[in-house]
Amino acid sequence: MRRREFIGLFGGAAAGWPLAARAQQPALPVIGFLRATSLADSTKLVTAFRQGLKDANYVEGQNVAVELRWAEGQKDRLPTLAADLIRRPVAVMVGDATAMLAAKAATTTIPLVFAAGGDPVGDGLVTNLNRPGGNVTGVHFFAGVLGAKRLELLRELVPKAATIGVLVYPNTPNTENERSDVRAAAQAIGQQLIILDASNDRDIDRAFATLARHALPTIYSLREYAEAGGLVSYGASIADAYRQAGIYTGRILKGEKPGDLPVMRSTKFELVINLKTAKALGLDVPPSLLARADEVIE
Repeated sequence: MRRREFIGLFGGAAAGWPLAARAQQPALPVIGFLRATSLADSTKLVTAFRQGLKDANYVEGQNVAVELRWAEGQKDRLPTLAADLIRRPVAVMVGDATAMLAAKAATTTIPLVFAAGGDPVGDGLVTNLNRPGGNVTGVHFFAGVLGAKRLELLRELVPKAATIGVLVYPNTPNTENERSDVRAAAQAIGQQLIILDASNDRDIDRAFATLARHALPTIYSLREYAEAGGLVSYGASIADAYRQAGIYTGRILKGEKPGDLPVMRSTKFELVINLKTAKALGLDVPPSLLARADEVIE
């Protein structure tokens, strides 16, 4: 064989090796991340979910891929988005309760991992918290069962309040639990309540007209409200719930069955106080409350 031909053949073979190697490499498992909200409302949750994956030894782009989908508040889009991920196909699908209910209606085989604030059993996600069965498991972050605690914190902040108003989005299991929880707590201590339902902008305007539109001390369930200028918030960390969902997703990718994984309960709760708002309202926040806060916004 001539030297030139030998070099040419050697070079051709060498050039072919990486292509052959790449062809033999298995495709990365794909996770579908689906939420009923928008990307703008979920950035922190995606970051927390990726951290959970990392805690389970999965890093996006290295040994797993993540496909993100958003319904932008239009729940009727969820079935189509879920079907798109199923066709992808994805190895696991993750998201909020509304999104995972849509996914559950579309597949009984792809593992689903939810992060939900309502009652997972009452909402129809699982039949049992300890042994979910089927293809669904997830994290429950107690959005609707902390009403009594929030009432206690608000009374500590505004002890002379004769009447406290509660604004409720009606007819969902989560908010109805909140209504019952707050009402029972108020009756136990003799606190006067006004509970107002609001399911649209007009109802909200009427509610504020009934209560008071300005300078109204308010406690919220999510830290994002306090960060946006609300007085105080107390509730489970949804970001931490999505981190836990990431860990569960990693366990499923390693071979565990979702039906054998108990629904996790949130263990991280956050008290956030906005001192700027307190000063604007002329309120002195008790030192004992400040000492218990997970974050104080100044």
